[in-house]
Amino acid sequence: MKRARFGRRSGLPREAEELIWLASGRADSGSRTEDVFWESRLAQAIDNLLHEGAEDTLNAALDHLYALPRGYDELADILEARAETGTTEGDGPQVLLIAAPVLAWSRFSIPSSTIPAALLANLRVHLAAHVLAGDVSFALANVLFSPDQLPQGYSETARFAAELGAAAAKGANLTINTADLPETSRFLSDVRYLLAAVVVKPGGAIFRWQEADCTREQAARQWASQGGAALSTLLAGCATELVLPDAYFAASREADRASRPYSIRASVAFLATTLDVPPSGLRAVVAPFYENQLEEFRIAFTTAQDDAVVHGVVWPLIGAEDDRSEIASQIEAALRECGVTSIVQLDNRFPMEYCDDCGAPMYPTADGETAHAELPEDMAEQVPRHLH
Repeated sequence: MKRARFGRRSGLPREAEELIWLASGRADSGSRTEDVFWESRLAQAIDNLLHEGAEDTLNAALDHLYALPRGYDELADILEARAETGTTEGDGPQVLLIAAPVLAWSRFSIPSSTIPAALLANLRVHLAAHVLAGDVSFALANVLFSPDQLPQGYSETARFAAELGAAAAKGANLTINTADLPETSRFLSDVRYLLAAVVVKPGGAIFRWQEADCTREQAARQWASQGGAALSTLLAGCATELVLPDAYFAASREADRASRPYSIRASVAFLATTLDVPPSGLRAVVAPFYENQLEEFRIAFTTAQDDAVVHGVVWPLIGAEDDRSEIASQIEAALRECGVTSIVQLDNRFPMEYCDDCGAPMYPTADGETAHAELPEDMAEQVPRHLH
């Protein structure tokens, strides 16, 4: 008589369970020799799922491992590595997807647009001179992407990396059909991304700072100066700050980190000019916002003479940050650096509350309530409704 078949205890797909087993094995490995065993099998399992577009399976494995930081980190590291290389393998040339983030703010719309051919050629010159190693081929996508327009998920990132890598192997740039891209949300401050793919020989240098005559700091200064001047023509009416280009996921995380204090600097500069008050005439109210755990801090701005919230900034937690992290002190330091001296820090555990009408975050008030951020009517016409 056949045994009755029971459902899988974990409720996870078999492929997700395999990823969890392989990532846990890599986390517990005691030698580099054993590392190679786990890594090769984990990479192959991930590649199969990326090719199949099995995004739910990949995320299910990550979610399951989230409470086990070592296993989670191993899976996330190799998953990101496989996605941003377009799953290239073997002894042939290797592909790496690279992002060059640009922080920008404007009271008007921040452009995300096609890059003209002449400017694309100029950007290639500066990337080759200041960011990339001498012995690489690379391709640029001809669009300055908003966050809404980036590849969504690991499988889509791998597909895009492979497509851009194929262009790099031919010595050509990649033309994007902008009609297929999503619309860009409007924010006071935001990030734009220049995307490139590099093709490099196995073991070869990718970046200038891997060569003996350059450091990351030197590359960052040169790129900010020369690359920034080129990109500024695409971002008319915007204040900008460049983040050093790097591998796609690393650069995206650095842009997320850098955008938090940048959004405060942008907000203070915007309010000072819009309301015609010095930074010292503003007051900031800072409070933590929770769902099941601490998710973010929100900063409300008022004037020193009025309690009405005129503007707000969200400071999301990133990576391993939690309520034990020194986030509040980082926010205060960023505010004081901008000249804001009146700062109210609240300990209340606010829920993640949004406006029912427009979906904008609700911001803390000095008396422990929440309020919608609203500029005076005569000043709000040209300003984006949703504010970073």
